[in-house]
Amino acid sequence: MNKFLVLIAFLLTTIVNAQETTGSIAGKLTDREMNGEPLPFANVTIKGTSKGTTSDYDGLYVLDKIEPGTYTVVFSFVGYETLEIPNVKVVADKVTEINTGLGASAATLDEVVITTVSRRDSEVALLLEQKGAIEIKESIGAQQLAKMGVSDVATATTKISGVTSSEASGDVFVRGLGDRYLYTTMNGLPVPSDDVERKNIDLELFPTRVIQNVSISKTYSSETSADQSSGNIDISTRELAGRNELNLGIKIGINTNVTKNGIYDNFKVSPNQDDITLGFYKKDLPKKQALYSQSWSPQKESAPIDNQYSIVAGTKIGEKLEVFFTGSQSTKYSHNQGVFRQFQSNFINDSITDAEIFSKSVNTTALGNIIYEMNENNTVKFNSLLINKVKDEVYEGGRNGEGVIFEETNPKDGLFQFIRDQNTKQTRLLVNQLIGEHKIGEKHAIDWAAGLNIVDADEPNRIRNEVNFDPNSSFVQLGTTGGFQQRKTAQAINDEEFSGLLKDKISLITEEERKLSITVGGNYRNKDRDFASQFVGVEEKSTNTLNPTSIDDISSIFILRNFQNGNLTINELQIDRYKANLTSASGFASANYEIGKFNFNIGARYQNDQIEVTYDVGNIPGRIGSSQINNDNIYPTFNIKYGLSDKTNLRIAGSKTITLPEFKEIAPFEYVSPTGQVTRGNQNLEASKNYNLDVKYEFFPSNDELISLTGFYKNIKDPINKVQTRGSSGVFSYFNSGNEANIYGIELESRFNLFEATEELPYNFNFNFNATRMWHSQDLKDVYNDQGGLVQTFKYKDLKDSGLQGASDWILNGSVNFSTDSENPLLANITASYASDKIYALGTPANQQEYQTQYNEAIIEKGFVTLDAVLNQSIGEHWNFRIIGKNLLNPEIQRTQKIKPSTTSIETEEVVRSYTRGSILSLGLNYNF
Repeated sequence: MNKFLVLIAFLLTTIVNAQETTGSIAGKLTDREMNGEPLPFANVTIKGTSKGTTSDYDGLYVLDKIEPGTYTVVFSFVGYETLEIPNVKVVADKVTEINTGLGASAATLDEVVITTVSRRDSEVALLLEQKGAIEIKESIGAQQLAKMGVSDVATATTKISGVTSSEASGDVFVRGLGDRYLYTTMNGLPVPSDDVERKNIDLELFPTRVIQNVSISKTYSSETSADQSSGNIDISTRELAGRNELNLGIKIGINTNVTKNGIYDNFKVSPNQDDITLGFYKKDLPKKQALYSQSWSPQKESAPIDNQYSIVAGTKIGEKLEVFFTGSQSTKYSHNQGVFRQFQSNFINDSITDAEIFSKSVNTTALGNIIYEMNENNTVKFNSLLINKVKDEVYEGGRNGEGVIFEETNPKDGLFQFIRDQNTKQTRLLVNQLIGEHKIGEKHAIDWAAGLNIVDADEPNRIRNEVNFDPNSSFVQLGTTGGFQQRKTAQAINDEEFSGLLKDKISLITEEERKLSITVGGNYRNKDRDFASQFVGVEEKSTNTLNPTSIDDISSIFILRNFQNGNLTINELQIDRYKANLTSASGFASANYEIGKFNFNIGARYQNDQIEVTYDVGNIPGRIGSSQINNDNIYPTFNIKYGLSDKTNLRIAGSKTITLPEFKEIAPFEYVSPTGQVTRGNQNLEASKNYNLDVKYEFFPSNDELISLTGFYKNIKDPINKVQTRGSSGVFSYFNSGNEANIYGIELESRFNLFEATEELPYNFNFNFNATRMWHSQDLKDVYNDQGGLVQTFKYKDLKDSGLQGASDWILNGSVNFSTDSENPLLANITASYASDKIYALGTPANQQEYQTQYNEAIIEKGFVTLDAVLNQSIGEHWNFRIIGKNLLNPEIQRTQKIKPSTTSIETEEVVRSYTRGSILSLGLNYNF
C-alpha cells in the first residue's frame, strides 16, 4: 500500500505540467423540411480550422479532441441554408451538445439547443460510446433516466436488456444469474455491500440524482476483477452541472399493506426505537442488564407513512475547483403476512400459517465530491459516500392458534406455539475514493484511483420469545426446549477494505483507418472482517414457574425481582467469532487494434485471490478452526467487433472468470432467521471457475432506436448452490453440489419510437422491450474419501442433475414512455417485469443410502409480474411534480416444495412461504433554485 501511494505521489509531481486535455462537440441534426427526421451526411465544421465531420444515418455527429476554448460551429447541407452558431464553449473532458435542424430557409438561434455535460451523462455521447465500444456494454445516463421518470439505480438497471430486479429478494439478476455472479463498482472501484448476506450493494440506495450513468458490461474486461460471470455493474457518480446547483425535494407515500385495517393503527416496532435518533441507533447496554431493564414487548408506531427529504447543492469556485453535495433521508414502512412451513424428509417440521413481519427502515445517504483541475490535462477527484441504514423488524407467528414447531409440544396436548422476533439492524457504510486522470504527451493516458471502504453491520439487540399457549384459554407457558428460547442477542460485523488501481493507455498508432493502443496496469484489494455474536438466554427454574397472562404480556415476567429470587436464570453462551481476510492482487494488459471495419481486443489478467477465515464457533466440534481459499490464475479475454454498416455491428467475445465464495459462506456460523430457518457457512467450499462466450448482432435504425440479438453460453466448474443439509436439523448451507453447470440462452432487446414530436403533434411515444430465454443444468455429484467410501451425495429422488440455483428460464422487461415536447414537459412511464420460476434451494437426500425415497425436494420461488408507473410534470423553471406507483399488481410471492411422505404414494406441491409486499404509492415535489 505504501509503495502504491508513493507511486501516485510521483506521478502527480511529474505530470502536473503536461499538455492540456480536450473536449468534444456532439449532437443530432434534423431535417426541418421532413418534419424533424434525422439529417444524414450534413457537414459540421469549426470555422477557421480544418476540423470537420459529417452526420451519420441517424443525424448524429461528433467532433472530438478539440482544445478548450470558444468557437463558431458551421452546419451545412446541399440545398439548405447554412447555419453558423457563434460562441460555442468547449470545456476539457466535457461534451458540448448542439442539437438543431436545417432547412431551405435560415434557422434562428432560438431553435438551437446547446448544453454542456459530462461525457458520462450525455445521452448522445453514451449512445455513440455503445455503438463504438469494443466490449458488449450497455449504459443508461441521467438524462435518459430523467425522461423515463426512474428514481433509483436498481430500477435503472432493468431498462437494460436481460436485467431484472427481484421483488422477493431485492437482488438484481443479469441473464437470470443473481448476486453471486455479479460484481458492483462505483467509479471503477469496488463498493461494499450494505447487507452482509449479499455480495453486492442494494442499488435502490442510489437515487438517480446522484449518478451520471449506470453501465453493465456483460462481457468480462481484463481491467476489472475476474470475480464475475454475468456482468459488472458500474455506477458513475454525479458531478456539478454548470456553475451552481441547488435543489430541494420532498416525497411522501404509503404502502397499501400498511394502510389496511388493523395494521395502520397497530403498526409494531421493537423497543429499540427508543434508542434511534434521526435515523441513527446508539445504545450501550450490556445484554444481561437488558434482560430486565428493557421491555421485551413491541411498541406502536404512529402514522406509518413513507417520507423522504433531499437536497442537491454545488458550486464552482474560480475555474479549477468544483464542490458538489447531495443528501437524503427516507423512511419506509412495510408489512407482509403469509405462510411459513418447513419440511424434513417429506414430513412437516414447522408450520406457521400467519407469519407476519412489520418493517420500518430509515436510510440516510450523503454523497460529496471535490474536483480540482490542476491544469487542463490533470484532474484529481475526491468522492465520499455515506449510507446509514437502520431496519427495524417485528416478526410474529402463531397468533391464530395454529402454530406448530416440531421440538415443542404435541398438538394433541392442546398447546400451540407463538413466536415473536424483534430485531434492529444498523449498517453504516462509508466509501472514500481519490481518483486521478492525466495525459502525458500524445500517447499516454494515465488513470489511478485509491479507495477506502468501511462497513459496520450490527444487530445490537435482537429480542426473541417462543411460548406455548392454549388459544381457547389464557394459559401461556414459556418454551420448554433448551435454555435460549427467551433470549437477547447481539451481533457485530466490521469490514475495512482498501482498493487501488493504476493503468496506462498507450496510443501507438493513431491513423485514420488504423489504430493501435495497449493498456497495462494493476489492481489491489485488501478486505478484513471482524465478526462477533453473543446469545444471552433466560430460563425458568422449572416449567410453569412463571406464566404470562397473555402472549402480549410476555414482558411482565422479565423483571429484576424474578432474576434475584431465582425464578429466572441467565444462560450465557460463549461469544462466537470469526475473522476473515481477502487479499486480491492483479496485473493486466490488453491490446486494441482497429483496422477498417474490424476491431480486435485481446487481453489477459493475472489475479491472485487469497481468502482466510479463522473461527471460534459453538456449532463446530472443538469450536476453533480455519478455512483457506487460494486461487492463482490467468484470466484471458477477447472481443471482436465487425461493423457490417454504419447502423449494424456484429460482436463476439469470450473469457474465463471466477466466482469466489463470500466470507459468510465459508465461516461455519449458524444464522437464525426470524422464522427459525437456519443458514450455516461451509468451511470446505471452493471457488467456481467460469467460461463465457457471447455473440451479438445489433442494429440501430435511428439515433435512439435499437434491435439486438445475443446468444450466450457459460460453463461453470464446481458451481456453488444453497442446499438444505442432510439430517434432521433442516439447516441450509452452501456446497459445490455439482462438478459443472452449463447455461446458454438468447437475449433480445428492442427500442422503438412509435411516434416522434412534430410541430402539429408535440408528443413522443416510445416502447422498450427485452426478453431472455435461458436453458441451464448442473450435475449432482457424489463425494468420496481417499479410501473410496461415499462421504456425501447430492443426488436425491431419481434425479442426477438439476437447474441452477437462482436462475430463471425466462426474463421479460417492457416499458412504455410518453412525453410532451413543450415548455413544461409531461413525462409518463409504465414498466412491467417478469422472471419465471427459479430454484431457491436445491433438493437434498435426508438419508444418502436411501436417497431415492428419503429426501427433501428443491424449494422453488414462483415467477410473478411486477408493474410500476411514473408521472412527472415540470411546472415553470423551478418546480417538478412526480407521482410514483411501485408494485402496482402486488402479486403473491410464493415458495413451494413438492412433498411425498413414505405414508402415501401421492406427491403434492406445498407452499412453504408466501406473502405480498404491498403496492407503494408516493407523491414527490422538487424545487430548483
